[in-house]
Amino acid sequence: MFVVVKKRMLIIMAAALAVVISALGVSAAATAFSPVPEVVVVLDAGHGGKDGGTKGVESGVDEAEINLIIVKKVEKLLKDNGIGVVLTRKDHNLPFVETITQKQLEMQARKKIIEEAKPNLVVSIHCNKFPDSSRRGAQVFYQPISERGKALAESLQSNLNTLNTEYAGRAFTILKGDYYILNCSEYPSAIVECGFLSNKEDDALLNTPEYQDKIAYRVFCGIMGYLATAE
Repeated sequence: MFVVVKKRMLIIMAAALAVVISALGVSAAATAFSPVPEVVVVLDAGHGGKDGGTKGVESGVDEAEINLIIVKKVEKLLKDNGIGVVLTRKDHNLPFVETITQKQLEMQARKKIIEEAKPNLVVSIHCNKFPDSSRRGAQVFYQPISERGKALAESLQSNLNTLNTEYAGRAFTILKGDYYILNCSEYPSAIVECGFLSNKEDDALLNTPEYQDKIAYRVFCGIMGYLATAE
């Protein structure tokens, strides 16, 4: 019991510090949190290989490339602060997805990684698109029957809304989603759509290291905030 309480107190202290330094800007991310080695987070970089996902409306850059960059930035922030991290993919070397069956096999492989990791939570990173090119901002999806998944999504969205209000001029609320990565395991899971590549402003931002750092830091703070309150 003492070990459990001590670990949770470390997480709470770390998350509280995250909130404080968040106001100081992303450059403060180097500040060290108390290590919590028993916690494991699975980060899923959406798409990969020749399944590039959507493309930037002006940049032409594949979503899969941006997803992986942001995931690796979040991974570093978590590892630097004592959180164990498992990635569903570390590079672009995935099989060519030509048929539905192959896509299903790829997703089942991601599920296997999640189940073997036995994580505290799962966050899948994507970029969005929409027919209306004026739509922009970071949106979080959750599995509607998972209360823990909803709590994770709310923590992530709250942190990402600091960027949404600055760049998109509005805050977002979390949305229910019926997606494989949310449904494939019992672990609290959320999908972060980091912005709309169908919007030229978001497309430009998501291709800059500075904004990628900001997105990654807000995702990191959202994860730490959830861990601070999770049972």
